Amino acid sequence: MRICKSKQITTIIIGHVTKDGTIAGPRVLEHMVDTVLYLEGERYFSYRILRGVKNRFGSTNEIGMFEMKGEGLVEIENPSEILISERDDNPSGSCIVASMEGTRPMLIELQALTTLSVFGIPKRTANGLDYNRLAVLIAVLEKRANLQIGGQDIYVNVVSGIKLNEPSIDLGIVCVCASSFKNIPIPKDTVIMGEVGLTGEVRRINMIEKRLKEAEKLGFKRSIIPENNKKHLEEKFKMEIIGVKNIGEALRTLGLKNS
Repeated sequence: MRICKSKQITTIIIGHVTKDGTIAGPRVLEHMVDTVLYLEGERYFSYRILRGVKNRFGSTNEIGMFEMKGEGLVEIENPSEILISERDDNPSGSCIVASMEGTRPMLIELQALTTLSVFGIPKRTANGLDYNRLAVLIAVLEKRANLQIGGQDIYVNVVSGIKLNEPSIDLGIVCVCASSFKNIPIPKDTVIMGEVGLTGEVRRINMIEKRLKEAEKLGFKRSIIPENNKKHLEEKFKMEIIGVKNIGEALRTLGLKNS
């Protein structure tokens, strides 16, 4: 470190991570460097995300997305187009959500499958999502929307192996689970975003205009967003913007709930 700083030499130290996703070995390595970058990706997918988790001289909210090809890692300039490019048909249990990775909006497909459990304890599987958050949202869906989904095995997947932790995808998870349970498809030109509270309310989210611009650019005609985010937005966008106060309103808007 002394040689690098005195000679102004940029040095890259490559290490490995544990099964928990943290840097292996003593933490001194992480403390001594100026920047820590994680290269994330699933074994069976060609996409890789370069994420900054520490940066002494800049933001840690930015990511770079790449695809592994024969010539090496190639930058993906518009990840949203890649992540929803294979969505040609319109089955039940599928929807598009708008997530933020740093300051970059990304439209990503969520898929859900619900089926009657044959065991005493229904199974919950979350791929690319936080398992505990999924369990909470299923409980909210059953309690606040009167949807008898508690006895179902529920599987939720983020397409393309991306991992999402942002609360703004909560409403999408709720709607896609209800869509699979009711066997009613969500219109493919609709994008869904919003955080869901324990009382079933849909809470406002940040950077709403960036999300809507990305959706409009990719041809989406309708968006379902929190009511508290809706003010003055209809004047700025050509797409239909529907504000909802709770999950019941969202499900009725999508035809997933009668009353």
